[in-house]
Amino acid sequence: MAIIKIGLIGCGGITAPHVKGYLRIPEQAKVTAVSDVVAANAEKRAQEVGGAEIYSDYNEMLAKADIDAVDICLPHHLHKDAIVAAANAKKHILCEKPLCLTVQEAEAVQQAVSANGVTLMCAHNQLTMPPVAKVKQMINEGVFGKVYEIRTTDSFFNSFDPKNIGWRGNRSMIGGGELIDTGYHPTYLLLYLASSEPVEVTAMLSKHRLEFMDGEDSAQVLVRFADGAVGNIVTSWAYVPAAITEKFSIVAEKGNAYSYGSDLFYKLQGGEPKKIELSGVDTFAEEIKDFVTCLQEGRRPVNTEAEGINVLKVILGAYKSVEEKRTISLSDLV
Repeated sequence: MAIIKIGLIGCGGITAPHVKGYLRIPEQAKVTAVSDVVAANAEKRAQEVGGAEIYSDYNEMLAKADIDAVDICLPHHLHKDAIVAAANAKKHILCEKPLCLTVQEAEAVQQAVSANGVTLMCAHNQLTMPPVAKVKQMINEGVFGKVYEIRTTDSFFNSFDPKNIGWRGNRSMIGGGELIDTGYHPTYLLLYLASSEPVEVTAMLSKHRLEFMDGEDSAQVLVRFADGAVGNIVTSWAYVPAAITEKFSIVAEKGNAYSYGSDLFYKLQGGEPKKIELSGVDTFAEEIKDFVTCLQEGRRPVNTEAEGINVLKVILGAYKSVEEKRTISLSDLV
């Protein structure tokens, strides 16, 4: 099977775990080109991968480099243009979250990917967590019956201050606040476990501690799904959550399940509580391997632009819900 040649678009901090992932599968992939407007960043990544062509402009890299796919690790507001340019250059795409920032950008992404017949995978690394994969399997097999409610969380004490927050402190660049950044993880996790289209969103945003931010530092979001299930997202940069706070939980017709991010706990009606012990993984490395394997096998990624757009719409719906103080129908988003 041919080795997939990768071009990095953006060589900042988030690129480090991506590079580590590629280095773990040298028989499947190799980073052959890197691009960044900051020369030192590009040079650092090129050195880490054992040598790669260096570009200051990703458009030049797309035109000249010998690559099959790109890995986009740019600030949020730059994602759409990079995706469209890569798709038009017939390169497959792995893009860090969020997919983009507006419904209009999402439509442009969808059109470019479809028109050029390329594969786009959203970099939703938490889907590779073993408890997530296991509970998803059990849901699909009907172990729990109809799912009633799902809760996902991702909160921690973030040490951001005005001196180190960078572009994330600017609403126009990040696309909002914490919800569209770290909060993106529990949002895509919620939609993955729901297995139904999100249709309505109600939200409350807070600025508990990081007052200098343009956007929120915390969010709680309720999501109604087409099959009647209800989801709850809790996410924050403001605090360390209580020790009992689960990573995800589901309550369903035949029982319930939850995880703190490692083992999976579940209980069926009339049965005893059970624990499935699971080994930890490097979620970024697993994500990278899955992307490359999808390209080699011609397989559809778990989360393509279609799933990425649904995640984005939930977040945009949450922002609109707060702005208009009402429940938002996602079909009305424009």
